[in-house]
Amino acid sequence: MEAELSESELGKKLLLLLPLEGRVNLWGKEIYFPIPLKSDIIVPQETVHKGDVGYWPDGACLCLFFGPTPISVGEEEIRPASAVEVVGKLVGDLASLDRVASGSVVKIIRK
Repeated sequence: MEAELSESELGKKLLLLLPLEGRVNLWGKEIYFPIPLKSDIIVPQETVHKGDVGYWPDGACLCLFFGPTPISVGEEEIRPASAVEVVGKLVGDLASLDRVASGSVVKIIRK
């Protein structure tokens, strides 16, 4: 799957870390994995949109949102465990993310 990173300060920091590899954790329809970046967030968001890529400072994780989480209200809301900063957007068929298993290895490369 491809993603486009934002031009934000945090998006630029993330780009400098690539390539990255991590082990997937699932939380509802959110994939998250730790990355070697400890940063504050400047534009915190309590809810996000389907396809958003977020940085979660509480766990120093990158998060891929493709549907509701256990604390979302309703089927349309996507609510992270706590505030994230959106650093990009997934491009492509998000339905394929339903097949990703917890513990899988994810690799993020620069294209």
